[in-house]
Amino acid sequence: MAIVRLRRKTALKPKFRRQRALKLRFRRRLRLQKRQVEEFGAQAEQRLEDDFFKRLERLGLVRRFVSSWLLLVVLLIGIVAAQVRSLSGYYQVLAPAPGGTYAEGVLGSFTNANPIYATDLADATVSRLIFSGLLTYNQDNHLVGDLAQSWAADDSRTVYTVKLKPGLTWHDDQPLTAEDVVFTYHTIQNPDARSPLAASWGGITITAADPLTVVFKLPNPLASFPYSLTTGIVPEHILGTVAMTNMRSASFNSTRPVGAGPFAWQALELSNNSVENRQEKIALKAFEHYNGGKPKLSGFVVRTFRDADRLVQSFRKQEITAIAGLTQLPDALKADSAVHAYSLPLTAAVMTFFKTRDDVLSDTAIRHALIRGTDTHRIIESLPYPTKPVRQALLKGQIAYDPAHDQGAYDPVSAAKILDDDGWVMGSDGVRSKNGAPLSFSLYFFNSGEYPAVANQLVAQWHTLGAKVVAVPQSEADLANLLSQPSKHVYDAFLYGISIGADPDVYVYWHSSQLDPRSSVRLNFSEYASAAADASLEAGRTRQDPALRTVKYQPFLQAWQADAPALGLYQPRFLYITRQTVYGLAEAPINSDAGRFTNVHNWMIREEWVTPR
Repeated sequence: MAIVRLRRKTALKPKFRRQRALKLRFRRRLRLQKRQVEEFGAQAEQRLEDDFFKRLERLGLVRRFVSSWLLLVVLLIGIVAAQVRSLSGYYQVLAPAPGGTYAEGVLGSFTNANPIYATDLADATVSRLIFSGLLTYNQDNHLVGDLAQSWAADDSRTVYTVKLKPGLTWHDDQPLTAEDVVFTYHTIQNPDARSPLAASWGGITITAADPLTVVFKLPNPLASFPYSLTTGIVPEHILGTVAMTNMRSASFNSTRPVGAGPFAWQALELSNNSVENRQEKIALKAFEHYNGGKPKLSGFVVRTFRDADRLVQSFRKQEITAIAGLTQLPDALKADSAVHAYSLPLTAAVMTFFKTRDDVLSDTAIRHALIRGTDTHRIIESLPYPTKPVRQALLKGQIAYDPAHDQGAYDPVSAAKILDDDGWVMGSDGVRSKNGAPLSFSLYFFNSGEYPAVANQLVAQWHTLGAKVVAVPQSEADLANLLSQPSKHVYDAFLYGISIGADPDVYVYWHSSQLDPRSSVRLNFSEYASAAADASLEAGRTRQDPALRTVKYQPFLQAWQADAPALGLYQPRFLYITRQTVYGLAEAPINSDAGRFTNVHNWMIREEWVTPR
């Protein structure tokens, strides 16, 4: 037994040694790892102390450093931006830009926008902006198509064919066709409609050959006929159901007009209840489908003023952009450098019309003496605007104008001799007389604008010749009454302006037929009658060829020069005042006050900086 146990004990000893060795090795390794962990923790603590906590103390310095650099960068950016802005003028320019609303103040009152009735300034202003005609004028005052694409006359010059542009629409998006054109002119011709344009359309037949073609048949050739096609066209689909007797008072005319012009009706606002102080504000918006292209202005506002002082006051408050209706620049605006005064020459003539049929001025010698005794150059120099003289019945530059037929030049010595030879003897009181009758007559004139000053100069100059002239100023109401009774002229001489237009057809002012009370126009203010002049006027207006018309008008100009029925003075202007430059508005000749809107769809009042290409 003892021997067995000893062997077993001896046998187990090596095994025990190996286990013990393993335990010792494990403990050593565990102690080693523990020491390594302790060393790593110590190192980590040291690095945290060195790399974070110590540097954290310097964070304030770093923040100030970074902030300083950021501030410097911002400052540099600001300096560069300021420099670019200040130097932009060297490589950028101010250029007109689309947009903005234009506000125009007009002297007068608004009652009717319908183009077949609109005659005074306010009505014509609104009408011209809303409605388009078949033809219009360009900035050279030449006829061009508006709604019309083309127009032509046949060989007889009595049939005119007008082709409309395709795709025309009204402001309410309805199509505009030849039927609308026919309806417009038939309405003008209808006596129940009471259009002031009716006299120009007597005997003319208007038909629609197809939706885009209108044919006009005239009873006789008329060279100036195309100039009649500038009247605005009205819509049949709206006015076709209105009785002709009610056409002038239709609500369409003043509260809901629909046209095809550059601007469409938006709203009407009335202020002040009294008639004397009432103002109308008509708001219009750009018509996107206007045949000339969408207007550059976003909107157009027309404001009416009964009183010139209120009009100027509103302009000074910058409530309106422009003024229309004044004849002179107000003193209150002369010192304002931002004010622009446009003088638009009118194709018109200011004359003194001598009543040739009776009384003292029926004597041709006296009329020639008065013409010779008038210093027209001095009168023109006294005007507040530059203009051209009028020396005959036609304007310089018109077809048939010939300086050989100008009225007598200023020559007071020659004027006195004419009166002496005619038997007019100078009296001690400075007034000439003949057979006991003094050389005395009345001069009527419109008491507004430059007319009073011109009348006073005429009175003074004629007084030096020995004529006693009584100046008779006329208010607007007096003038209207005076002109409404042309067969009963109470004046001896009449200082007035007449519209001639681009065409030289002056038939209505000098043909003897315009003396007849049955005539619908009767604008022969001089009561002039000459067989030679009549024949020449009739022949000249029926010829189309410019050279032939020039020849045909020569007898009229010769008779006018010899008979001296009037004294030509100067071409008037339309004064248009704006607060700023209106791009697209040029000081070019116009035929009427509304002619200022010839290029209105291209007007611009805004500016922006752009880089030239």
